[in-house]
Amino acid sequence: MRVLFVLFLAALASAQSTPPAKPDAASLSANAASELTIPAGTKVPVALKHAVSSKGTREGDGVYAETTFPVVANGRVLIPAGTFVQGRISHIQRGGRIKGRAEVLMHFTTLIYPSGYTVLLPGAVENAPGVDKTSVKDEEGTIRSDSQKGEKIGTVASSAGTGAVVGGLSNGGKGALVGAGVGGAIGTAIAMLTRGNDVKLDAGTTLEIVIQREVPLDSSRIPTTTRAYSSAQ
Repeated sequence: MRVLFVLFLAALASAQSTPPAKPDAASLSANAASELTIPAGTKVPVALKHAVSSKGTREGDGVYAETTFPVVANGRVLIPAGTFVQGRISHIQRGGRIKGRAEVLMHFTTLIYPSGYTVLLPGAVENAPGVDKTSVKDEEGTIRSDSQKGEKIGTVASSAGTGAVVGGLSNGGKGALVGAGVGGAIGTAIAMLTRGNDVKLDAGTTLEIVIQREVPLDSSRIPTTTRAYSSAQ
């Protein structure tokens, strides 16, 4: 009995002194290969699948787009062309009659790969090259219509000039002055009653969005080609 006890203690001591087995290189390589990350600051070109405007769209409405070009890093496809991008409208503002420009703010929240693999992401509009008479005004990605101040001043001046011509024809110099004043007043009224341009993004409008923080991916769910669909499709 004493011999068995001594053997048991010797085996226990040997087990405690043996260092734990280290994972082999193949296992480490496989784990590293299964981990991909979309870096913060990555720019993704997309095209809208439906129209968005400051006139007809409401806060909270969904936004649906599709990537138009693959995003590749370190020789590996991270986002293939044809990946769906989903988001929502965060803020809408129509152009004012006297001041205030139209604005549209949208945030993108989800990538949906062709396989159905879904990834949550924080994405904002970085650039809006496909939207006329607008600019991106802040880091949040607010698309704002250009100022119409010059156009409204032109409306007032044009109306005043027309009034002066009509007044001059009817009553000489004095009539021209009165006509200019009346025309200018009408032009001012027209300018004040007219809303500023709306922000209009038709279906197919191209936008560039930026990923605001890094997004981890499962490489086994990401296609290795740059196209989401085969040529047969």
